[in-house]
Amino acid sequence: MTSNSQSSAETVERPGSLLVLALLAPVAGVIAGLLGAIFRLALERGDRLRDTLILWAHGHKATGFLMVTLSCAAATALSARLVRRFSPSASGSGIPHVETVVQGELPQAPFPLIPVKFLGGLLAMSAGLALGREGPSVQMGASSADTLAKLFKRNLQDRRVLLAAGAGAGLAVAFNAPIAGAIFVLEELVRRFEPRIAIVALGASSAAITVAHLFLGYQPDFHVQALEFTRNNGIKVLFFLLGAVAGLAGIAYNHAILGAIATVERLRGWPVELRAAFIGAAVGVLAWFAPALVGGGDPITQRVLEGVGTLSILPLLFLIRFGLGAVSYAAATPGGLFAPMLVLGAQLGLFFGLGCQFLFSGLGIEPVAFAVVGMAAFFAGVVRAPLTGIVLVTEMTGNVTMLLPMLSACFAAMLIPTLMRHPPIYDSLKELAVRKASASAAP
Repeated sequence: MTSNSQSSAETVERPGSLLVLALLAPVAGVIAGLLGAIFRLALERGDRLRDTLILWAHGHKATGFLMVTLSCAAATALSARLVRRFSPSASGSGIPHVETVVQGELPQAPFPLIPVKFLGGLLAMSAGLALGREGPSVQMGASSADTLAKLFKRNLQDRRVLLAAGAGAGLAVAFNAPIAGAIFVLEELVRRFEPRIAIVALGASSAAITVAHLFLGYQPDFHVQALEFTRNNGIKVLFFLLGAVAGLAGIAYNHAILGAIATVERLRGWPVELRAAFIGAAVGVLAWFAPALVGGGDPITQRVLEGVGTLSILPLLFLIRFGLGAVSYAAATPGGLFAPMLVLGAQLGLFFGLGCQFLFSGLGIEPVAFAVVGMAAFFAGVVRAPLTGIVLVTEMTGNVTMLLPMLSACFAAMLIPTLMRHPPIYDSLKELAVRKASASAAP
């Protein structure tokens, strides 16, 4: 080992380094909390504006239809323009980019990423694209934490730790789930448990959620009826089977996302803005006919968790959201995958639960319980981060009685894709990001 490497290692491990990081973590959390909370409030305004526009447009027939379609196309194109012109790293979820930075594969993007992620995400999601707010919140939290670390002249290792903690704080605010934010750092970003990283992640997430509560309130994101602990072994087997189905659906969803990206990238003769405008216009058409089906999807998830849906209509709604999520991500605008995945998981779970209730009426099946478990299972099948998924759904629904069924379902949802050697979605997206960065850097 060289003397420089030894000096760097000593700097990382000395107690003073941990103390400084522990002091900076809450500051990074406060910044992430402010950014995330303001972003969530702005998205709520954007959704209301879109709904108001659609309501007005329906009174003007053809003119209104064109207004909605063109508005969605223009907002999506402008979002893509901001990304291409000012911060290409702001495209998509941002989580794969954060992972590459934490793992030292790519450098952190410059400061303009934050305003581009905020404005671009606001434009794209307000236009109705099925994207999640957590992507921008995670990447803005990570970027602001890295800026803070640079300001206090931390070394590269400390910067990466604080950056990962800022990302977790962003996730915590996005879903009002502070424990999931900290677990996300350990399970997905750094993929190991290290007390030093855990301390910083917990400090950032706790500070972020404290600030966010001042703006957003203290209630869980979703309201779910009281669900009883499952004692019937037959129902436990059904939860396991739901996990297996979710694992297969997760493989299909990953293929759909990557396929949509590949299809759009084949249109190399089209400017990025034109591709995005085409996708935005298609979303605008869907918004005209079915405004409740577009956007991030929280209202859809809430209705599913209330048991709204039938065996005849749920498959159609699932397929629409399935395709919409994949196509929306291919627009190369800022926006995440978590929220759309939770919609699909809830729909899949409710459909499975209703089917089991019909087939096994004597078991006393509660379909909403399957919707809750389906959210965690589908998340595990797509992302392959079961602990984050279980804790995230538990915190978002305020429900702890489904923990054991979620463990069983996530086991199956993880097992199927792993046996089939299908990679997690963020691994695939990370490879794409590294490949694009290498191609851009090549002479």
